Amino acid sequence: MIFNNLISRVILLTVMLLSTGIGIFALFHIHREEAHLIAATRQSAELLLTTVGKSIFTSMSMGNSDDVQSILEHVGRNPHLVGLRIFHPDGTILKSSHAAEIGRQASLKDLSLFVNKTGSGVFQVGDESVLGMVKAIETNERCFICHAGGKRIVGVLSLNYSLSDMMAQIAETSTFFLGSTLLVVLLLSVGISFLLIRFVKRPIQKMAAKMSLVEEGDLSVRMTVKYNDEIGVLMNSFNSMVINLEKAQTEIEQYHYHQMARADRLASVGEMVTGLAHEIKNPLAGIGGAITVISDDFDDDDPRKEIVLEVLGQIKRLDKTVNDLLFFGRPGTPEFSLIDINELIKTTLFFSAQHPESKNIHRIRELTKDLPPVCADEKQVQQVLFNVFLNAIQAMPDGGTLQIETDQVRHNNIEFVRIQVIDSGTGISEAELEEIFVPFHTTKTQGTGLGLPICRQLIGQNDGTISVASRVGEGTTVTIELPATLIGANEN
Repeated sequence: MIFNNLISRVILLTVMLLSTGIGIFALFHIHREEAHLIAATRQSAELLLTTVGKSIFTSMSMGNSDDVQSILEHVGRNPHLVGLRIFHPDGTILKSSHAAEIGRQASLKDLSLFVNKTGSGVFQVGDESVLGMVKAIETNERCFICHAGGKRIVGVLSLNYSLSDMMAQIAETSTFFLGSTLLVVLLLSVGISFLLIRFVKRPIQKMAAKMSLVEEGDLSVRMTVKYNDEIGVLMNSFNSMVINLEKAQTEIEQYHYHQMARADRLASVGEMVTGLAHEIKNPLAGIGGAITVISDDFDDDDPRKEIVLEVLGQIKRLDKTVNDLLFFGRPGTPEFSLIDINELIKTTLFFSAQHPESKNIHRIRELTKDLPPVCADEKQVQQVLFNVFLNAIQAMPDGGTLQIETDQVRHNNIEFVRIQVIDSGTGISEAELEEIFVPFHTTKTQGTGLGLPICRQLIGQNDGTISVASRVGEGTTVTIELPATLIGANEN
């Protein structure tokens, strides 16, 4: 599983690159050295061949042809020479450093050098590599006494120069370069491995260990930065991340503590309000009944009748406030069913139109056809719609336009039916907009401040959301979104 380790992969790749690079350089150098050695050997062989050729020509010019064999045998004692001979152009050996060869046929390789006019070449003689060279022996005017017929080739001087020393030197050079290559690769691999393990692997392992502690919830861990390199920057980033996580955890814990304390207070307030509402509701009902009986005893033109009716109005207002308190403290459990939102809007809009303040309101419906139904409590959704419609109407005391739109939207791969209630009223300031869902917060003289909080509570119970956007002088838009049930769509 060495390839699963980054450091091992880097070291292996480094060794491969070094070996390849140095190997290519070594091969190039060996090839170049071999070419130089062959060239030097060729020069030595050419010099020897020329010297022998001149000696033979001198002896033959003086008529001492017997000395030619002596010259070949004497020069042939050179340990670098494999063979030195003179053969006829037809290949018959005339003279040779090895007397036993005389009369035999020259080798095809030596003969081909002469026939092809190559002059020289490298080939094998037995198990030995040799440099073969040939030089034609031509007659001149001094030779015409013995060799009639004018200028012609009377023989070919052939020399086979051993390349054993050169091959041994090349082998030694190759061995030296191979050893040097292995040593350099080994030293560089060890050095690179040490650097990677010391300055990369160990710091990363320490960071991994620290991160495990962070995953377990310990946010007090910190990395000690020793060097200002890339790993040091990474460690600083890790420390900054842990510090920010620790701050965020502290803030969340404080926020959670405050929320829990607030929830406890609200629960206590809810229980108190529910109990208080029950204590008020029953006597209030009795007082309302008694005032009603008293009002029946007065004539319509009696001035006391108006006072009694005003008292009854205030009792009804108190009764509504008590009911709101009871509902807010203990909301009912929703009874889910499939609802056609467009039809529910039409019905609720009809009832809201009967309100005395809706006389100068122009109503516009832009209801999208074939909306999928929603699964919710119809009564609770209608209560929310009615409350939102009335708020919009009351925001336009001098008349205006109430526009209701429906549409189908998608959030996080979930389909929703969206309802938008848009009025052209006075609008809501930013400061007030932040407080509209806070219980008991109201800007109306006759309101309890529980209408919108109850609406949010009801919509939340039906897995939906409600939001408000507004600008002063431009009107308000209330958006309600409820999850759609994709089992079909109803015609509008």
